[in-house]
Amino acid sequence: MIRFLKNFPALFIQEIKTIVIADLHVGIEYELYKSGIRIPSQVAEMKKNIFDLIKKTKAKRLVILGDLKHDVPGISYQEMKEIPGLMKDLSQKIKVDVCLGNHDTYIKKLSPEEIKIHGSEGFKIERFGFIHGHAWPSKELLSCDCLITGHTHPVIQFTDKFGYRIIEPVWIKNKIDKEKIKQRYKVETTGKMEFIIMPAFNRLLGGTPVNVKRNNDELLGPLLKNNFVDMNESEIYLLDGTYLGKLKNLVD
Repeated sequence: MIRFLKNFPALFIQEIKTIVIADLHVGIEYELYKSGIRIPSQVAEMKKNIFDLIKKTKAKRLVILGDLKHDVPGISYQEMKEIPGLMKDLSQKIKVDVCLGNHDTYIKKLSPEEIKIHGSEGFKIERFGFIHGHAWPSKELLSCDCLITGHTHPVIQFTDKFGYRIIEPVWIKNKIDKEKIKQRYKVETTGKMEFIIMPAFNRLLGGTPVNVKRNNDELLGPLLKNNFVDMNESEIYLLDGTYLGKLKNLVD
């Protein structure tokens, strides 16, 4: 059973006692600072939230689906200062797996040996597959019943009659087209191939409004760009659990 953790951009898989989060982007505050915007570091708040979720769920494992850090291709002073301490504290509390994202240069050097670092093609735990989303998943993941990804930072855009717009992070649930997967990977069978796109864990991040019309080549990651997922049929949920319906009925 997969459960979205109410009012948090995190999910819990009861079967493997695992919390999953994505897109922490530690160091984004430094980029904002260079643009003249001063915002306190979010690391302490994110760590507190993770510890609270561990206590609430009694999880034994934490999966971070990439983009742990923000600066790319380099590394900022803030990242060098904060990531080692964050990863050490997490590793002392729970078993941690990290899937490398497109921002995650130098993560191995910044993390203690106890942290398991997986490549960008993803990894699996029993029947669940985990990827960041910027690269094709490995063939090993095709047997999974559910594939969970980050990278997209999905949000929904609400517009009132006066044109005022707000955005809210959302969960996206769908299925991967198994026939297209079979053709690309030259395999005869796959798992159920359910597909979940996670909202970003760092609330400073913007996002991609999924209900604004766009071409496939504007979407993030090869699975979406190549139409392996019919986004129109996606089920959309707010962080408080509100089901908004299918995306095809929400597009502006």
